[in-house]
Amino acid sequence: MFLYGLIGYPLSHSFSKEFFRNKFEKEGLTEYAYQLFPIETIEAITSILALPNIKGLNVTIPYKQDVLKYLYDSSLLPAGLNACNCIKIIEGKTYGYNTDVPGFEQTIIPYLQSYHNKALILGNGGATEAVKYVFAKKNIAYKVVSRKLHNGSDLTYDDLDEAVLSEHLIIVNTTPLGMYPNVDSCPAIPYGFIGQNHFLFDLTYNPEKTLFLRKGEERGATIKNGAGMLMIQAEESWKIWTTQ
Repeated sequence: MFLYGLIGYPLSHSFSKEFFRNKFEKEGLTEYAYQLFPIETIEAITSILALPNIKGLNVTIPYKQDVLKYLYDSSLLPAGLNACNCIKIIEGKTYGYNTDVPGFEQTIIPYLQSYHNKALILGNGGATEAVKYVFAKKNIAYKVVSRKLHNGSDLTYDDLDEAVLSEHLIIVNTTPLGMYPNVDSCPAIPYGFIGQNHFLFDLTYNPEKTLFLRKGEERGATIKNGAGMLMIQAEESWKIWTTQ
């Protein structure tokens, strides 16, 4: 048996197990299995890595940065990107990758117009690292928004006003706000200043349309959830795990 899985907490929102179960059935891979590992602390990863048949792991909220210290080799992560969401395990050694980067890039780029040259990134967790990386690559200026200012953020939610939102026409939600089962929550931005030139992207894919996206849609903005990004990430993970 070849075992793969997902670590994070909580994992009630995840479609990864269903995706890989369907993939294994479709390709006749009867000796492959995918399991969810909801761990309350990152230290619990050691027991998972000790499983004799574990071959790979996906990593989600809140461990994409905390997991770095458990990597044998992080040299395959994009330069300067301090987050890992895919681990390949070879003879007990862990090799870190980031599939958030291709997932986000391939999903968002087709939607961007010439006036989409400045962005607000809501949240500063592990997924934010990939978003920042892609925006820097595409020469899109960005500011990170958090509840309190710190070394990794530029603005607080209280700083967001009409002037800021009129200048930053891309808004990406990397927080878990609005994710199942807490579907009635959303980032505290002034939605009244959003218009039809805005593009709102939510990395969450469950529910299909978060409150953040619904509020943007009501204002005429273009919206996109993270479902397409998830599919790309999953396929990229599978390539990593099965390529010599």
